[in-house]
Amino acid sequence: MDIHHVGLTVSDLDRSLAFWRDALGMETVMEQEKEGGYLEAIVRERGAHVRMAHLAFREGGTRVELFQYLAPAGGHVSGRPADVGFAHVCVTVDAVEPVLARLVLAGGRPFSEVIEVDTGANAGTRCVYLRDPDGHV
Repeated sequence: MDIHHVGLTVSDLDRSLAFWRDALGMETVMEQEKEGGYLEAIVRERGAHVRMAHLAFREGGTRVELFQYLAPAGGHVSGRPADVGFAHVCVTVDAVEPVLARLVLAGGRPFSEVIEVDTGANAGTRCVYLRDPDGHV
């Protein structure tokens, strides 16, 4: 078994592509619009209509799936890292500052400055939590 993709619902697919693809450096694997059919059945939303894209850093790698619902209208979920159900996507990079700068220009909002991890499995690395334009971390 393996993780194929992580799905994120976004408010504006084009803005999210500018963040995840253009600023972070992922590549578009596929992009499509889907209405009704299996989509409506699996999400249990009558009239479900989405624009979606799959992105990955490399061919065959785990994907990030971005869903913009054209129908029905959705709301926003805003959570703290301590909230049950909160999730984050972790990305490794060679140099955090230049990537962070690009993501901030694309609408990202950091929780803090870049911090050095001082204990545990990732000790010695540097990290930062950042929200994308829709609030995903």
